[in-house]
Amino acid sequence: MKPLTDTDYIHALIAEGEHQQQDFKFEISDARKIAKTLSAFANTDGGRLLIGVKDNGKIAGVRSEEEKYMIEAAAQLYCVPEVEYSLQTYIVEGRQVLVATIEETPHKPVYAKDETGKPLAYLRIKDENILATPIHLRVWQQSDSPRGELIRYTEREQLLLDQLEHGTLLSLNRYCRQTGLSRRAAEHLLAKFVRYDIVEPVFENHKFYFRIKDE
Repeated sequence: MKPLTDTDYIHALIAEGEHQQQDFKFEISDARKIAKTLSAFANTDGGRLLIGVKDNGKIAGVRSEEEKYMIEAAAQLYCVPEVEYSLQTYIVEGRQVLVATIEETPHKPVYAKDETGKPLAYLRIKDENILATPIHLRVWQQSDSPRGELIRYTEREQLLLDQLEHGTLLSLNRYCRQTGLSRRAAEHLLAKFVRYDIVEPVFENHKFYFRIKDE
């Protein structure tokens, strides 16, 4: 087998399209926007950012070294903690395509600062960067603590499980309304169930719902 050329390799990646672990960027005009993608990849399954490729998969190429500095700024200045990535340059059809590879981080979350400097954490779902919910943040925070704590089954826990029976999708708001729990208590409980693999978050119609995880 002859080795893949740069062109073959990049075309093979482009053929996959944008997905959970791959994103195309025609250019980087805003390091903050890139920080969002880096945060989403780091908090989910890792991924690749192809720079110099249009959304439709056409190769535009990067025009200057500036793009490399923008990625560096996104990873180091706008991500908290900073994101490690590797960067490779490929020459395709006489144009430069940059491929930034981001690993999933073991200690989540990675935040990206918005325009006001506020840190927000993102997840990668299919080909979109989605804002993590307070429940995701709690799951991550709890997962750094030892898993020794047992779930004490009280009426509150039982009530949650009763409402999640029969494969129903439950939103946080509805759960609060039906149980009379405060939002904070509800988030804490749901996070605990997610962490113990009893409940899973499901993203539908641009909202997160929760359901019992199938055995």
